[in-house]
Amino acid sequence: MDLAEQLNQLEADLREVCSRIEKAEKEKADLLSRQEQLRLQLRQQARRDADPATYAVKITNYAWDQSDKYVKIYLTLKGVHEIPSENVEVSFTERSFSVLVKGLEGKNHQMTIVNLLCPIDPKDSFKKIKSDNLMVMCKKQKAEKKWDYLTQVEKQSKEKKDAKPAMDENNADPGNALMDIMQKMYSEGDDEMKRTINKVWAESQEKKLGGENLMDF
Repeated sequence: MDLAEQLNQLEADLREVCSRIEKAEKEKADLLSRQEQLRLQLRQQARRDADPATYAVKITNYAWDQSDKYVKIYLTLKGVHEIPSENVEVSFTERSFSVLVKGLEGKNHQMTIVNLLCPIDPKDSFKKIKSDNLMVMCKKQKAEKKWDYLTQVEKQSKEKKDAKPAMDENNADPGNALMDIMQKMYSEGDDEMKRTINKVWAESQEKKLGGENLMDF
């Protein structure tokens, strides 16, 4: 083989080596790219696992009853028994509790009840997960005390309705109903309340009748 042939052969060998190096570098770059994509996918999956819900849903429907020791709140949540128990978070204070169910059918389910009718014992309150149901068990601080309402708001709303002057079947005089309310306020009020009622009543009567005795309850 003459010198020219040797040079041609060396050139061919060099091209082949360069081609193989280029191919190896391309494969390496592809491998690095796939590794980076995999890391990104893993990070995205970790974020989904940490917070799998896409949006939050407020829980508005529930039922409740009680025993001597507990007030029990029942929430119907289809499939709640199928998700990890750590995805069901219930926290308590003396006068409230909150529920957060994460990743149930792609959503976070939330509920907060405040101003409970009576104090509860947070450390002895707990949750129970059953088939398609979540029970919130609020331990009463005063055992055997019956709750007529779940919250103070419900109690006040009912009392407000009951306090409204209601006409009887004979279409009673509204003035009498107002008088009954004032008498109740007077009898249940403190000294300051009684002085205020007496003052208002006296001023009202002076305008109407030109001066009368103070209200006598």
